[in-house]
Amino acid sequence: MKVKEVLKILEEDGWYIDRTRGSHRILKHQSKSGIVVVPGKPSDDIPVGTLSSIWNQAKL
Repeated sequence: MKVKEVLKILEEDGWYIDRTRGSHRILKHQSKSGIVVVPGKPSDDIPVGTLSSIWNQAKL
């Protein structure tokens, strides 16, 4: 799955980009606690383990 696709799914769930640090995007949510970190360029593929961690952070 591409970084661009993951960001779209997270934004549809209410996450928004709070800040960036290099190629890492840090997302926050209005009602959910914590942050989600999405690494890589929009065209990069995300490894399965990293993708699983992103979903766990987002509580999806």
